[in-house]
Amino acid sequence: MISPELLRRYPFFGTLEDAQLKQVAMICEKGECKKGTTFYEECAQADQFFLLIDGSVDLFYHTQEEFPAKDAPLPKEFLVGDINPGEVFGVSALVEPFSHSTTARAARQCTYISLDAIALRELFNNDVHLAYKLMVQTTRTTLERMAGLRAQLAAI
Repeated sequence: MISPELLRRYPFFGTLEDAQLKQVAMICEKGECKKGTTFYEECAQADQFFLLIDGSVDLFYHTQEEFPAKDAPLPKEFLVGDINPGEVFGVSALVEPFSHSTTARAARQCTYISLDAIALRELFNNDVHLAYKLMVQTTRTTLERMAGLRAQLAAI
């Protein structure tokens, strides 16, 4: 559990009412990790959702040959985005099929808040207004990341 006041500082949670902030804070944990720590792998089950407080997190996609030869190299890893303090990541934990679409790795030492996504989805079932508010923020976040990805593609 963390203080609801800590969540209130971040725009992603800025539209929540006091009671909603308290409920969400109850399913949060504050953590730290070293550079190189993997938060989650692409295609893994998404049961946590994160808010970065300090540090930097890189997001990667992996590619692999459809029919690789026996001595084929490992899958290629492509940097597709970065997460800065105040931003959320792991939003796939809020959208079916609840599977991560990228790999997230600490680019430097990080302080973060992890949310129990299973418990958060349970809160959504009990409070549709909470669900609506956070899904609006999730959609906004996703669209911003897609715009960044389009810019990267255009540069190539």
